[in-house]
Amino acid sequence: MDDNVGANDPYEDNNNIKEQERLLPIANVGRIMKQSLPSNAKISKEAKETMQECVSEFISFVTSEASEKCRKERRKTLNGDDVCWALEALGFDDYSGPIRRYLHRYRELEVERANQDRVRDNEREA
Repeated sequence: MDDNVGANDPYEDNNNIKEQERLLPIANVGRIMKQSLPSNAKISKEAKETMQECVSEFISFVTSEASEKCRKERRKTLNGDDVCWALEALGFDDYSGPIRRYLHRYRELEVERANQDRVRDNEREA
């Protein structure tokens, strides 16, 4: 049994900071959870914290798999395709399809935005 229960540990604050850096912001988690519920529903702090732990662990799990793929391919940059691959490799096919479609649309919008910026810059120069 630990006799130092409740004692001040000088390293406790550093561990707590590192723990918070590992987790998604709880306000964001709560906001996402609320979107799926009726407007009059309330979410307990414990439920938000539990979901925060779960989604943070899930993201870490998938990212770790994608990172391992990049390491084996001797690449330093993990990209959206790697995340989609990891989801499929881990058996989360139901997630990989929608995320692939989102990634494809995101890339299309980025190209459109870059083209608009180029046109705007050319108009300024003229």
